[in-house]
Amino acid sequence: MAHETADTLGAFLRARREQISPRQVGLPDGVRRRVPGLRREEVAQLAGISPEYYLRLEQGRNLNPSDQILTALAGALQLDEDALAYLHRLAHPAPPGRRPRRRARTNQGDLQPLLDSWPDTPAYAQGPGGRVVAANRLAGLLCPFFTVGHNPLRAAFLEPEMRSLYPQWDDMTAKTVSGLRAMLDVDDADPGLLETIGELTVASERFGLLWTRREVRRRDTGHTRLNHPLVGQLDLHYEKMVRPQARQLIVVYYADQGSTSAERLALLSSL
Repeated sequence: MAHETADTLGAFLRARREQISPRQVGLPDGVRRRVPGLRREEVAQLAGISPEYYLRLEQGRNLNPSDQILTALAGALQLDEDALAYLHRLAHPAPPGRRPRRRARTNQGDLQPLLDSWPDTPAYAQGPGGRVVAANRLAGLLCPFFTVGHNPLRAAFLEPEMRSLYPQWDDMTAKTVSGLRAMLDVDDADPGLLETIGELTVASERFGLLWTRREVRRRDTGHTRLNHPLVGQLDLHYEKMVRPQARQLIVVYYADQGSTSAERLALLSSL
């Protein structure tokens, strides 16, 4: 079954409360729970609002909650800063007449000389739809789906090679989806990106499950492990940098200096 690609305030609240157990918020479990997680009445109680008001929020019949109420709901649902920011974007979308106009795209290849100047550092750039628009040689050697024209998001869930490359595939995919939600422009999402999300909700059971959980966490830096078919295990750090004007995301990988992974990355570069 296809899941919605665009999120709503009510759907987000419902998904998040279903993932919070009563014990997590200091409430008794009870013996007759017909729904997973918290009941609507319990969320309302924790947030200090009436059950009727909360019901209207989940049903989409009250689309203008105050910042104070959103903060209270975030506390009740144990949302972190990234999820709270996403909650605000859902609750207060820009009116159609005031939504930011889609900026004219800059030359998609203008990053290529920069990335090529980092021969020992795998790096690629994605456009607003998720496809790679520029990549250096080492990025392609690291993963064939980090090359121009490919979509790493789609590949992560649909290409068998990605399961072999990422030994911690479950963790990688969970981080990918929660990071995607954190960066998703609710008011001005790229049609190509929404199309990819729609395709994945149908074609990938794993993506569909993660997408409906509606976890939100932005990860600009982190660590990943790869089992490369040519040089073996690589423990790498990554950095993600956004170019707002060009609507591009630059992804860079690097190893600790002097480490075995650094030696193996250098070997890969020499191939």
